[in-house]
Amino acid sequence: MTGPDAQGAPGAPAPEHLEYRVAHLRDRLAAGDLGELGVRIEVRGEAVLLTGAVPSARCRDDVRRLAEEALAGLPVHYDLQVTDSSSPDHAEELA
Repeated sequence: MTGPDAQGAPGAPAPEHLEYRVAHLRDRLAAGDLGELGVRIEVRGEAVLLTGAVPSARCRDDVRRLAEEALAGLPVHYDLQVTDSSSPDHAEELA
């Protein structure tokens, strides 16, 4: 179908274009040091949601930077939790 109704809202990315950009982001996250992360990317309407856990604040910032580059101009929401996997700095006291 062609015409104004087939295009969606003005300024909104075409669904296939959005899916392409999300797939590109998934590929970039899978490459290199970020490949082992449990970051999930979901398309929610015209927005994108990134969720999951990352091992450090620096890693979270790297994921956000890559997402902002790949999805520039789109609304992106983040729910990335930083998990601290370092060893404790004191002994646990058992009672």
